[in-house]
Amino acid sequence: MTQQRKVRVRFAPSPTGPLHIGGVRTALYNYLFARQTGGDMILRIEDTDSQRFVPGAEDYINEALAWLGIKIDEGVREGGSFGPYKQSERRDIYREHTRRLLDAGKAYIAFDTPAELEAARQATPNFQYDASTRMRMRNSLTIPADEVERMIADGTPYVVRFKIEPGRDVTVDDLLRGKVTINSSVLDDKVLYKSADDLPTYHLANIVDDHLMEVTHVIRGEEWLPSAPLHVLLYEAFGWQDTAPQFVHLPLLLKPDGKGKLSKRDGDRLGFPVFPLQWTDPSTGAISTGYRESGYLPEAVVNFLALLGWNPGDDREIMTMEELIESFAFDHCSRSGARFDFEKGKWFNHKYLQMIPDERLAEMFKPVREAHGVNPADFTDEYIARAVGMVKSRVNFVSELWDHAGFFFKAPESYDEKAVRKRWSEQMPDIMRELTGVLRGLSSWRSADAEPVVLEWIASKGYHLGNVMNAFRLTVVGECKGPHMFDITELLGPDATIARIERGIDNIK
Repeated sequence: MTQQRKVRVRFAPSPTGPLHIGGVRTALYNYLFARQTGGDMILRIEDTDSQRFVPGAEDYINEALAWLGIKIDEGVREGGSFGPYKQSERRDIYREHTRRLLDAGKAYIAFDTPAELEAARQATPNFQYDASTRMRMRNSLTIPADEVERMIADGTPYVVRFKIEPGRDVTVDDLLRGKVTINSSVLDDKVLYKSADDLPTYHLANIVDDHLMEVTHVIRGEEWLPSAPLHVLLYEAFGWQDTAPQFVHLPLLLKPDGKGKLSKRDGDRLGFPVFPLQWTDPSTGAISTGYRESGYLPEAVVNFLALLGWNPGDDREIMTMEELIESFAFDHCSRSGARFDFEKGKWFNHKYLQMIPDERLAEMFKPVREAHGVNPADFTDEYIARAVGMVKSRVNFVSELWDHAGFFFKAPESYDEKAVRKRWSEQMPDIMRELTGVLRGLSSWRSADAEPVVLEWIASKGYHLGNVMNAFRLTVVGECKGPHMFDITELLGPDATIARIERGIDNIK
């Protein structure tokens, strides 16, 4: 591969279900590297496994990447000059390249049935279809050529296997892990093509597509590292070693606790999403929640994922997509797995929520208000923006705003029993009646003006400041929590505030 080639990366998911958050991180790293180097990003759909195809999965992948702001340059939807970008539409290309390997003696046809393969496994411990066993099996190396042709003509199912010569050290040059060397004797003769569905396997399709689409860097998960030596040999078999892409095998995302890689079960067990968007299983109807539907902001998810296995080289944590692109380099990627700290993900969402202007946050809060029976016409946009602005520092998600700001829109119908026992004495109704008189006499309802007047009244009467102010809050809010009390009353206004105090006097026992 020459250094002058324009960087071209690809994200190549299979449409077998929802996109896992680990796959999202792989897509993100591809995107950051492409943008950082001025390159292109390709989305290629690997749908060669017809048995595992799931309707709706391809649309889900596209929608998820779009929601996260991962922009695709070439793909099924975007088009491009290297298409088709769906592997099921590239059958003729794979047939041609399968034939090239067969003609060059780099591959062979095998007719072994599943029963015969199982018998071989039973007869030979740790059986592997390779140079040491292939001559005992039913394939074009052991069957006369005319019989092979007859069997193919008769429709006998077969596969094409890559012929790996033993005893050779194969080196994978990985940008993250350095040089990884493995002896070819431990590799088996992988299946490259299956006549049953007239489609290639992952190994052949990826090599051919990466070459023809001029991919310069293959950035994928660590789980694909064992297949890299095979892919190196395939590039050589086609004579493409000079333009073979550079490999980068990313570390796994690990469970939040215990050992092993992150799975959907971990999310179900600990209560966090492992998919970017909500997914409904088309066969069972089972619903799996997504980050979007759980109230996460896409910018927060991107920032969170980017720092799982990579760092900018300094102590920055909050970074925009543009800053991530500018700083991204594999030099700062970890070689070991990254533990998935879902609580940190909530922290990122909290931080990004604080940066949203109150007016926009008020609009995002609208569905939540309506779900609680609030008529949108009852409150001005300014009122709603000021209300959410007072409490947003207390929440991680927009949905949580109601728990902290609901009293701005609905007067309390009940009162916290613990607070009542602690703060509401027999004398408190009379003290609250006195307070309403003080409030009615205020010349200004502004927080900065009202507060000193009320505090001076409490002091002049010799009342307990904490008890009176908490009882005041209890009547207005329904519990002893919330923003600064006089900021609350300034927004509610005199009529609503005094009405709530009077209602509390009548109802708190």
